[in-house]
Amino acid sequence: MPPPPSVATVTAAELGTTWRPDCPLGPERLRRVDLNHLGFDGRTHRGAVVVHEELVPQVIEIFEHLYRMGYPIAKMRTVDAYPGADDELSMRDNNTSAFNCRGIPGSKSWSYHAYGRAIDLNPLVNPYIGRSGVVEPANAGPYADRNRIDPGMLHAGDPAVLAFTDRGWEWGGGWRTPKDYQHFEQP
Repeated sequence: MPPPPSVATVTAAELGTTWRPDCPLGPERLRRVDLNHLGFDGRTHRGAVVVHEELVPQVIEIFEHLYRMGYPIAKMRTVDAYPGADDELSMRDNNTSAFNCRGIPGSKSWSYHAYGRAIDLNPLVNPYIGRSGVVEPANAGPYADRNRIDPGMLHAGDPAVLAFTDRGWEWGGGWRTPKDYQHFEQP
């Protein structure tokens, strides 16, 4: 039996380059949640996300549901594992992540990730497709074809999508434009 989820407070030092003093939320409001997930290899792995303290019970419930249903997650590391907390590098690596103090691309507004209120799930196979048709991450071009059925891909009505939306999360794959298939946020 895999270990149960664990929850810990985080410090600015532990958040590394994902946090800086001008972020809209301080480390004291964030929690690191260590969770089990099923890997693309069919085996149990342990990963972590950093989320807003208010969302911890929901996040545990969602990821336990994904695990029980056999939904695969390539990896789940905090974004500070990538040089400069580079979101593109994390996405190219198909890394499921949450907190990262960054803005919305092409905007002056903070992303829900900067508040610990968003999760990107298997971002390589669930890319962001901008209004102009640009696909992010850069290596996700083949997965812009949403007729594909690949492990970890999300489609409207999928049980993995419902694991979030049934709990009040909004899915970026349901947006008219841009499409952000990896993205779930809890306002």
